[in-house]
Amino acid sequence: MATTESKEDKSRPERIAAPTAMRQAAGQLAELLGSEPASVSALKATPDGWSADVEVVEIERIPDTSSVMASYRVSLDSQGQLLEYERIRRYARGQVDR
Repeated sequence: MATTESKEDKSRPERIAAPTAMRQAAGQLAELLGSEPASVSALKATPDGWSADVEVVEIERIPDTSSVMASYRVSLDSQGQLLEYERIRRYARGQVDR
């Protein structure tokens, strides 16, 4: 059984897999900020690629629970290249969302 694809489908590059998108988001943000991300807390496919929320330690403190964290929203194209990022939240590491 043959499948047919539209011209648009053939011209659009295939989207990278979710685990690869997570690594790309964290790695490219680390290069820009100069610090390693702690985690990727959200990832979703968009029409143009991926959107991810990446958690970063901005200020190390002792005890660790008082360190200042930041959440960055990162947009990637379908091949995992960084398009834009913005800090969307700062909080103490020990803070719990309600």
